[in-house]
Amino acid sequence: MTGRSSNGMSDLIVDHMGLGAFVVDRDLNLTLWNRFMQNRSGRKPDAVLGQNLFDCFPELPRNWLSKKFESVFLLKNSAFTSWQHRPYLFRFLHDRPITGGIDFMRQDCTFLPLVVDGEVVAVCVMLFDVTQVAMISYEREAALSALSESSRRDGLTAVFNRHYLEVCLSEAFTAWERTNDDFCLLMIDLDHFKQINDEFGHLVGDAVLRIAAARIGELLPEGSVFGRYGGEEFAVVLPSTYLADAFAIAEQICSAVTHEPVQCGDSLVNVSVSIGVAQTTDSIKQYEMLIKQADAALYLAKSRGRNRAVCSPLG
Repeated sequence: MTGRSSNGMSDLIVDHMGLGAFVVDRDLNLTLWNRFMQNRSGRKPDAVLGQNLFDCFPELPRNWLSKKFESVFLLKNSAFTSWQHRPYLFRFLHDRPITGGIDFMRQDCTFLPLVVDGEVVAVCVMLFDVTQVAMISYEREAALSALSESSRRDGLTAVFNRHYLEVCLSEAFTAWERTNDDFCLLMIDLDHFKQINDEFGHLVGDAVLRIAAARIGELLPEGSVFGRYGGEEFAVVLPSTYLADAFAIAEQICSAVTHEPVQCGDSLVNVSVSIGVAQTTDSIKQYEMLIKQADAALYLAKSRGRNRAVCSPLG
């Protein structure tokens, strides 16, 4: 054979292939450091070969990586780690657009035992740049998350829709049955909404719904679930809330909604809401009964002149 020896050709291939490769011996001293690793780390082979890996790169996850090496030495089997479990081994910069939202190169790593006379004398780590794959995965997850979120939202007001609201109400009711931690439900209805639509038009009516929803949402405590129940009706699930506290929130909502007329173009629209408040009790056997009680209280609020909150007669 003429030209380079087979070992020389192998070294050339390892040095120029488009992935990282390095080798550590039983003492975790580096015995190979290819061009990919040199270019990404800024450390030339003569600066690292013969040196302990962790002395050269103290930022590496020492405990985890040492265990990984030890398992390959003992079991004589290859091992693998994905970027999905550990995003990267080395903090290498990547050449993808910064708009991708990824700080360092995402890496898959394969750990290969190098065996001589039946014993593992060294471990070769192959490091693959999978940043592009990771970016596509992140973008897909973000798109799916956005789609999932949009499927739970009301298109007009951006609050939760009825389906998701009832899912949350059902879950809260199940939790109450288990823990007996009382919670309340508010049913909220915009007063004279049909009259607003008839007098000012549906575009103004839509604007009134959006603004009223925004005013209500600003007053709700953390952990509450606020949604559009249908038409001009909204509902609020208030976990871990007693009736007196829920009633106080309802009164604040009434005051905030009616405090200032809604400006829609040249139209100035007076808006108010009526609210029914209900609390879980031992007589309520399913969440639909809680809705009925809140609805009954809402009917009382309207019959008593609107623009007010009323507690369920059975609350």
